[in-house]
Amino acid sequence: MGAAASPARSGPASERFSVGLVQMRCGRDPERNRAAALDGIRAAAGRGAEVVCLQELFASPYFCQSEDARRFDLAEAIPGPSTERCAALARELGVAIVAPVFERRAAGLYHNTAAVIDATGELLGLYRKLHVPDDPQYYEKFYFAPGDLGYRVFDTRAARIGVLICWDQWYPEAARLTALQGAEIIFYPSAIGWLPAERSTQGPLQHDAWRTVQRSHAIANGVYVAAVNRVGHEADGQGGLDFWGRSFVCDPRGQVVAEAAGSDSEVLVAECSRTVLEDQRRGWPFLRDRRIDTYAPIGRRFLDAAAGRADPGHG
Repeated sequence: MGAAASPARSGPASERFSVGLVQMRCGRDPERNRAAALDGIRAAAGRGAEVVCLQELFASPYFCQSEDARRFDLAEAIPGPSTERCAALARELGVAIVAPVFERRAAGLYHNTAAVIDATGELLGLYRKLHVPDDPQYYEKFYFAPGDLGYRVFDTRAARIGVLICWDQWYPEAARLTALQGAEIIFYPSAIGWLPAERSTQGPLQHDAWRTVQRSHAIANGVYVAAVNRVGHEADGQGGLDFWGRSFVCDPRGQVVAEAAGSDSEVLVAECSRTVLEDQRRGWPFLRDRRIDTYAPIGRRFLDAAAGRADPGHG
């Protein structure tokens, strides 16, 4: 689907807004995971955060390491246990919350979804993960149907935010279409880590690529980017995964303004400036200089030179 529009923000916006990220270790008990997440939201709000984002699939271990139909029992409706508790806390604290859940849309139909809840407790809407991987120990296509709501932004009380999820973070098209709707910050709730056998040989390279590509989205689109990742070792066959944490917030210049460690649960809070947003876009006017008349081929899967004689309307 194409990008979904949101209404323009009404009323004056303050110069600054603060965001919080809750980086967690997850166990097998969903209720304990939810309780830990809510404690993290309280801690972030206590430090001034106005929008708090939880990590991908925060209520459970990362179950996509294997294909097991029993894992569908972890899915929940929206509204459901996670979103209802987050909505109550949002109302109590006066903060917006991004709550990523394993959504049960119908029997046999599930999504990897982020629910966006405003500071009033109102559910503003959902983003369903569009890019769904199928790699060793990331067997997400078995569990999740691709999202069908398009790229979306949400007007929270504090800021206009975009949300993309994990594998989405590697795609510049996703960041661009979110930024074009006026997002001031893009959140990337994630569950990314190393296969233990690869950590010693490829660990630094993989982590640096992950961090670099998201910083590039911030620079190319003139927005803040906030990535929140889980942490710790989770074993579900084949040696498990070592999630590297390192949640961070970077500004529109690509500068990392706050970063968590890679060793344990942590609550991160960062302040964002609309003046920085405005100044960066004035100085580097990428949106002004876009050549939208030249971009039609982006809708094709691949531009093979040998296929140049084929009908350009086909992918």
